[in-house]
Amino acid sequence: MQTYRHRVADDVVEIRIPQDEHDLREFMSWAQRASLRGPIALDTETTGLDIFSPGYRLRTIQFGDRDTAYVIHWERGGRFVEAALFVLRMARRFLIHNASFDWLVIDRHAGYPLEELAPKTTDTKIKLTLVDPRQPQEGGIGTALKPATAWYVDRSAVDTQEDLTAVFRSLGLTKATGWAGIRLDHPTYNLYAGLDVIYTARLDPVLTDELSRYGVREALVQYEHEIARMCAIMQRAGIVLDAEYIDLLRVRLREEEEKYATQAARYGVESVNSGKQVSEALAAMGEELTEKTDSGGLKVDKAVLMPLADLDRDWQPIGARTPNPLAEAVLRAKRAGKWATTYADTFLETVDADGRIHPFINTLQARTGRMSITRPALQTLPASDFMIRRAMLADEGHVMLSTDFTAVEMRVLAGLADVKRMKEAIRNGDDLHDFTARLVYGPEFTKRHRKICKGIGFGKVYGGGLDTIQRQTGAPTEEVRSALAAYDRVYPEIKRTSARWQREARANGMVAISATGRRLPLDRDRAYAVTNYRVQSTARDVLGQAMLNMEAAGLLDVLKLPIHDEVLASVPKTEAADYAREFERCMTMDLFGVRIDAEAEIGGRSWGSLYGANY
Repeated sequence: MQTYRHRVADDVVEIRIPQDEHDLREFMSWAQRASLRGPIALDTETTGLDIFSPGYRLRTIQFGDRDTAYVIHWERGGRFVEAALFVLRMARRFLIHNASFDWLVIDRHAGYPLEELAPKTTDTKIKLTLVDPRQPQEGGIGTALKPATAWYVDRSAVDTQEDLTAVFRSLGLTKATGWAGIRLDHPTYNLYAGLDVIYTARLDPVLTDELSRYGVREALVQYEHEIARMCAIMQRAGIVLDAEYIDLLRVRLREEEEKYATQAARYGVESVNSGKQVSEALAAMGEELTEKTDSGGLKVDKAVLMPLADLDRDWQPIGARTPNPLAEAVLRAKRAGKWATTYADTFLETVDADGRIHPFINTLQARTGRMSITRPALQTLPASDFMIRRAMLADEGHVMLSTDFTAVEMRVLAGLADVKRMKEAIRNGDDLHDFTARLVYGPEFTKRHRKICKGIGFGKVYGGGLDTIQRQTGAPTEEVRSALAAYDRVYPEIKRTSARWQREARANGMVAISATGRRLPLDRDRAYAVTNYRVQSTARDVLGQAMLNMEAAGLLDVLKLPIHDEVLASVPKTEAADYAREFERCMTMDLFGVRIDAEAEIGGRSWGSLYGANY
């Protein structure tokens, strides 16, 4: 038995690496005793992050408690594999930090199904996020294991990942290639692997105490584990990729990038990524730029350029001004380049041997609990786009089915703030934005008035102020200001409830509590964001409840992705109408006296068919 000793919080811990049959019997005996005492911490080391890509390997599986870790070299095969599988099957409970990743690794590469592992798992990353969801740049400690250990367990805890990165460099490896290329028996590699399970075992009881101290309900913790398990199953299933289409699209996007970069060059912009060149050229064209970057330069990001190009957030014309051709060229060149890299390249890098991609669903990405999708970031696609979505296909003999909540954020706001007129409109089946425009502008309101009122409504939900609403709607500032005042008069409960929520948050150390008991830390200079946080968090949990309803109805096997307020499914073509009705039923519920509705749309073979693609 090779053994390394390390100090954690004034205790000497041991990392043991079995070398032969005798050592493996000792490991299995330890595991049987440890399982009787409590949960065993579990972790894996692999060749990277793309679990389903060709050539991916599981290298080690680690098991441990607060004092002892065993690093099992899975790559050695034979009895090492048998011993690890014995403990996976035998143990009653496991602790894993970021369980979704390890569930999928073990399911795919060790053959132990996540349906068996997940119910035995407590995810310390979920618990950590429910204590404080903020990342370091937001004032929190983040959700990574090492910083959390340094904060809660051992202030002097060493970040062995930095040591490991230095080892990679010394071996001529990069951070990307090091995980696959480092020797299996390298001391730093094994120390890194073993410490992770010891850290996890020590972190869990501290987080349990923190959740209890803050009054976070155990039901919320369990609910998040169920959502994580469902999303891991969706990720494992994956989505069929139209590789021929994406090959052609990549070429087309690069051509589009070059075309618009050439147009920008006519205005003196040699690089569309140079903020200085873009801002100087726009100023020469008579545009007034006032917002500054942290370094003091003029801002020319998407939020600034979209109104100059007269485009809304879905890339549709606003009709408020003559579009600036340079702003539009820069936007379209950058978008084409980003889409080629972020989507087309990533699809082809991560597609598995069966022609499927497996986007990763982060179930607790935002401070509010909102989910995100990475590799690739599908939730950032504009609502009007079909170009990228066209690459993703339903299974053979299936069609794509999208079920989307109807104005869920506004309905959640109406329920949480008890907005009586808004609730009445929802009960009567009125178009909420038409209804609001009629109250603000009178019965002769126009489409333009409706757009302003819609912008104000979303401003309330997303925390956007006057300037943001003005940019997005293209309406003059004074008109938006006047409409905002009228909006507050017809829906006084929103402003009144926001003020109360801000008072409650200040009394609670700048932390709001959501309808489900989720802690929502606020920035001290942005207390007004409490409305956004509470609405977004509740809307996310409405989706979560709908997902639980779907599993209970037997729909999990056809689910593909949860995206914002939409769920995407691949359903048999001949039964699509029946599935559509069932998804709508699962997504319909009552929230504080407000009916939450959903509408299903049946598409063709591609996801893009739901957005205008012809396939």
